[in-house]
Amino acid sequence: MEGLPQDREEALEADREDPLASYRSLFHHDEGAPIYLDGNSLGRQPRGTAGALGAVLDQWRRDLVGGWDYWMDLPTVVGDRIGQLLGAGPGQVAVSDSTTVNLYKLAAAALDARPGRGVILGDGHDFPTVRYVLQGLAARSGRRLELLGTDPVEGPRLADITPRLGEDVALVCLSAVNYRSGAVLDMEAVTEAAHRAGALALFDLSHAAGVLPVGLDRSGADLAVGCGYKYLNGGPGAPAWLYVRAEAQPQLRSPIWGWFGQEDQFAMGPAYQPAEGIRRFLAGTPDVAGIMALDAGISPLLAAGLPALWAKTRRLVGLLARRSEELLAPLGARVVSPADPTRRGGHLAISHPRAWSAAYLLVQRGLVVPDFRPPDVLRLAPVAAYTSFTEAWDALDRIASVLADPAVHQDVPRKRVT
Repeated sequence: MEGLPQDREEALEADREDPLASYRSLFHHDEGAPIYLDGNSLGRQPRGTAGALGAVLDQWRRDLVGGWDYWMDLPTVVGDRIGQLLGAGPGQVAVSDSTTVNLYKLAAAALDARPGRGVILGDGHDFPTVRYVLQGLAARSGRRLELLGTDPVEGPRLADITPRLGEDVALVCLSAVNYRSGAVLDMEAVTEAAHRAGALALFDLSHAAGVLPVGLDRSGADLAVGCGYKYLNGGPGAPAWLYVRAEAQPQLRSPIWGWFGQEDQFAMGPAYQPAEGIRRFLAGTPDVAGIMALDAGISPLLAAGLPALWAKTRRLVGLLARRSEELLAPLGARVVSPADPTRRGGHLAISHPRAWSAAYLLVQRGLVVPDFRPPDVLRLAPVAAYTSFTEAWDALDRIASVLADPAVHQDVPRKRVT
């Protein structure tokens, strides 16, 4: 990739010229802390989060139950703001529940809309919760889940998917960016193929939202879900979001009939009648504090603009990839993300037999916070809004120093959270 720093001085110069450099100050950083490359698991805390949560506390203290006059519409108001990052027009995104619950709601609704079709098509290398939800729905509905046996690095390709799209397929459910390798899916081509076969297309955007221009409306996707705590910086346990294309909303019904999805919510009527529009996919009372924290998390991204964020992300990941080949490959590591930068998302995957020991030592020594995925992968996720080119440069030197250390061959404790 052209335009990448060739030495540390050029990395410093890239930071001085970086149009997004000022956005780094909008996030909390501790002096002397390790280089943070785990933004694809949990984003840094924005400086605006405390104020947003404080405002909720003030409203609660001052207005008590009257605060609901304002809070009621937060799921769709903030949903529309997230939609701007997803290339989705108003009225198609709502903030609610967790990614797992939203995936269940939308996948179940899609299956109900395709009676008589007995197959769900997924990816054998997809994130576990996606596979688990689809397994459960297949068992519950008497359908068959077919998992693509795709290349674990390159991810699903159209050539893998098209031959499996028969008249019996009800739903195609895949991730826009693979959680492990970072491989980017051609959502538009997959959606078009699914529609030709009469199936609906549902995508998990958890590792794509806020990073790359997914263009939901342009892609033709019927449905999508994603979390709020990774690149959207909503904080641990932040509420998730769901997308339902406007044209599909009247034909789909959530399997969870909750009062926030009811047409006339406070009529307290005897029978459920789903609301018009995206509200019909809400269920229970929303997490007001969580939604406000999520809104604070996306504000810097909206201000920076996704094109600028994606342009810098590609350079950062490209720099990590090149330096990994130079410094880590001689130490037994190999890059297990797509080599083509146009097919690579916001993180880089590196395989090494002692990956867990390396991750443990990097954190214990205060050098780098990476991410580990079993059995042997380090994920490195720079975030354009707050990661500098110098940090990306230095991180590889630090990782190389640990992989070259004999201590990496010693067994280290396994943690519950990796």
